[in-house]
Amino acid sequence: MLITGLTLVLKQFNHRSDLRIIGVDEAGRGSLVGNVVAAAVILPTKFQLSGLTDSKKLSKKKRDIFYQQITELCDWSVGEASCIEIDQINILQATMLAMKRAIIDLQEEYSKYRGKTIFNVMVDGNHCPDIANCMAIVKGDLIEPTISAASIIAKVTRDRQMRELDSQYPEYGFAQHKGYGTRKHLLALSKYGPIQGIHRHTFGPIKEFS
Repeated sequence: MLITGLTLVLKQFNHRSDLRIIGVDEAGRGSLVGNVVAAAVILPTKFQLSGLTDSKKLSKKKRDIFYQQITELCDWSVGEASCIEIDQINILQATMLAMKRAIIDLQEEYSKYRGKTIFNVMVDGNHCPDIANCMAIVKGDLIEPTISAASIIAKVTRDRQMRELDSQYPEYGFAQHKGYGTRKHLLALSKYGPIQGIHRHTFGPIKEFS
C-alpha cells in the first residue's frame, strides 16, 4: 500500500496497547559499492527528539548525536543485502530484502521480551517489502519521526562501513563519497579498476571498467 500523507497513515492505525509502529528506511541504494543497509526502529511512547528529520538533511555531528540517542533509548535493528545479492537480484529487490531482514529481526526480538505484539510497518518511499501490515510513504523520512530515526540508523551504519572500507582501499576515497559515482570515484575506477566483492558489477558505471 502506498500512502502519501501521515494523516492518511494515522487513520489506518488502531491505537491498541499491543500495537507498535515500525519505521523503516535504507541507505546506500544508489551507491556503486558495498551493501545496501536498512534500519527498522520502534520509538518509545511519547518519545521526542527536537530536530529529528531525514538523515541527509543533518550534519554528520547531528546524525551521530541522534544515532547515540536512538540506539540507547529505542528498539531497533539493521538488515543488509550484500553487493553480491544486489548483482544477483537487482538493487530494488535487494533493498526490499534488507528491509525485510531488519523488520523481521526487530519484530522477533521485540516480541521476545514484550509478548504478543501487533506491528504496523511504515517504509520510506513507494515500495514495501513482503511484510504484513506494511505501508510505503513518499518522503516519509521527512514527515514520520519513526522513519526519520530509521534513516539515521541506516546512514550512520553505512557511512561507518564506508570509512572502514576506505582504510582498506584508501586510493578510492570511499570515506568522502561513500561509494557514489563522483568524479573522484570514477577517476579511481579508471586507474585501479573495480574491486571484486566490493563494487556492484551490474551497475552501469562499473560495467564500463569491468
